[in-house]
Order: sequence, then C-alpha cells, then structure tokens
Amino acid sequence: MDDARAPAPLALGAIVLAGGTAARMGGVDKASIELHGRTLLAHALDAVMDAGEVVVLGEWVPTERPVTFTREDPASGGPAAGLLAGLDAFARRPREVVVLAVDMPLVTMATIGRLRDHLVDRDGAVLCDGRGRRQLAMLLRTDALERVRPEYGGEHGLPLHRLLDPLRIVDVPALGDEARDIDSWADLAELRD
Repeated sequence: MDDARAPAPLALGAIVLAGGTAARMGGVDKASIELHGRTLLAHALDAVMDAGEVVVLGEWVPTERPVTFTREDPASGGPAAGLLAGLDAFARRPREVVVLAVDMPLVTMATIGRLRDHLVDRDGAVLCDGRGRRQLAMLLRTDALERVRPEYGGEHGLPLHRLLDPLRIVDVPALGDEARDIDSWADLAELRD
C-alpha cells in the first residue's frame, strides 16, 4: 500500500483489560458487575471517552459505545499479553494508548487527562495508589511498546512490570480513591456504600 494513502494514526486509543479470571470473586465476569446502576465496563468506557478507538480484552457484552472485543491467544495470558493483543486489534494504530483495568470504576476522564499531562518526554505515565504501587491505569506511547515487545509467544505469562521495565515511565499519584480496584466482593460492597 502506498504510504500516502495509509490512514493517519489515531492520537489516542484505549485498551480496557476485562479478561482476567476474577479468582477471588468466583470467576465472575467483572465487566458485567453493576455499580451504581452501570456496569464496570460502562464506567471504564466513560473514563476513555476521549479515545478515538477502544479495544476491550474480554468476552463480548453489550455496550453503549462501539468497541472492538478481542482476546489474547491463548487466553489467560495475563495483562502484558492482553495489552499487546489489544494493540494488535486496533483498526488504526494510535500514537498513545490508555490501558485501563475494567475493575477501576473511580478512574475518570480527568484521571486520564492528568496522565497525559505527565507524559511529556516519557514513554508512559502510570497511576499509583497512596502507597506508591502502580495500578492498571496508564498511558503509553505505542512506539515505545513496540520497542520492548517480546518475540512472538513471549508475551504469554510475561509479568506486565517486566514488559514495561525498560521504558521511561513516570508515576502519577492518585487523587482520593481513584486508584481503588475491585478484587473481592468486599471491595465492591465498600464502593456501593
């Protein structure tokens, strides 16, 4: 294909990681869990509203917004495999990609905006909780991801931190409870209260 006719890259894409096993919650599909009358997937899609294209790693569920559903192959490969499978599923490759776990319903468009503000001269920006732990809410440059991508098949079971370690990533402290995730039914009950 002539490069002059190739579609321009998207400025921003988003990958919502919704394909985990939810072992501490009996294997439930977290994307379909409701919080305040909306599914966790709907909350995640609200947070990435500015993305020109959204890929969801997980099983198909109805959404209010057009998204592409995909899975890593083989399934249950972990967040790094899911991230890279999501990257491959874009119709138009974005220059930057938001990566967000579906179980972080307090992340908002403002959170993503702060990550973008911190991306200057870096390969990525990641949201950190009050103890400084990195969460699955980040913004990454896709060209940087391609530089550290393992050989075919090497992403399955690869810890996400090992994939991202070579990159220059800035930690962005969470405001309030926005870094909270739902790992158990108790976590969900606290957020519902």
